[in-house]
Amino acid sequence: MTAPTLLTVIEPDGGINGHDPEMSEAELVHGYRTMLRTRVFDDTCMKLQRSGRIGFSIPNKGVEGTQVGAASALRKTDWIFPSYRDFGMALYHGVTMLDMMHNMYGDALDGARGRQMPVHFSFAPPAQPIHFFSISSPIGTHIPQAVGAAYAMKYRGEDGVVLTSFGDGGTSSLGFHSGMNFAGVWKAPVIFLCQNNGWAISCPSDQQTASETYAIKAQAYGMPGVRVDGNDVLAVRAAVLEAAERARSGKGPTLIEAVTYRMGGHSTSDDPTKYVPKETLAEWERRDPIQRFEKFLAKRKIWTEALREKIVAEATDEVNEAARVAQATPRPALETIFGDVYATVPPHLRKQGEFLFDLSRRRGDAEAGDGKFPL
Repeated sequence: MTAPTLLTVIEPDGGINGHDPEMSEAELVHGYRTMLRTRVFDDTCMKLQRSGRIGFSIPNKGVEGTQVGAASALRKTDWIFPSYRDFGMALYHGVTMLDMMHNMYGDALDGARGRQMPVHFSFAPPAQPIHFFSISSPIGTHIPQAVGAAYAMKYRGEDGVVLTSFGDGGTSSLGFHSGMNFAGVWKAPVIFLCQNNGWAISCPSDQQTASETYAIKAQAYGMPGVRVDGNDVLAVRAAVLEAAERARSGKGPTLIEAVTYRMGGHSTSDDPTKYVPKETLAEWERRDPIQRFEKFLAKRKIWTEALREKIVAEATDEVNEAARVAQATPRPALETIFGDVYATVPPHLRKQGEFLFDLSRRRGDAEAGDGKFPL
């Protein structure tokens, strides 16, 4: 077997190897703005967690190129089954920082009504501009779900595609094998995006797989495997565009391995200094996807330092206001524990609900309502 070569578009000096991204100046600036907004949102969430105002976050620094490159190749009618490190995919397609921040706080305006952990977003029309399936903490469980959604699109004769994103650690899950196997058999219109960021929490890639690459695994499932520079936003876009066209034309799935690096911990519960060599981190910091895209934009007379400062200032104001509003938003009411689950509440849950409301009322809980079970 021959390992896929690494697809790269943006050269060190900002050139593009003759590749035409076929994007307008407005589209290029939107991608750049989204990368900066993703980093600002990420940095703010890290500070909110460290200061005790939210309970958890997932660092996104360093992987913005993969997220935005992939999102830019999709239509709003396509579906995304994301990993928990995909802030940029939602932001690119118009989800607001405020809606994302409501989830970080788990407040009454959180789409999941506080049932999910922070970072576990879920967005869907008509309230939201994109189909962004609920993020799940268990590794790989969303991969076969994405294949099922893609097969449903094919069955109904739709031309949509599904992109499912996961880390290198996700390739060791049963869901990865099941999803890849069925997608290959069914020729489902799904794109598997493996964000190889070097670590599955503290487990390095050389202890994760004996394969030469992750992309080469595609051959066993009867689909193409593409290996792309994940810090090159235009290369990721090109790879996903080609995979999407292949899927829409009925030729089936593609596995894309985006080689990138998370310049932070796995989560706010992780200390990467315990296992990431300083020299390795410094090397990847020199490959920062945002700085790389800036060189390309500067070559086209689009980027200036003033543009960066303006975008960062606007994003900082937006995320600070989002955090202020979310923090002031009340917690979900007690009845949301039981709502959206059963059309008719079973007797045992009704009994538990009545006990909970009565207990809350007697303890003087300001958000207990009138003490009556509402359903």
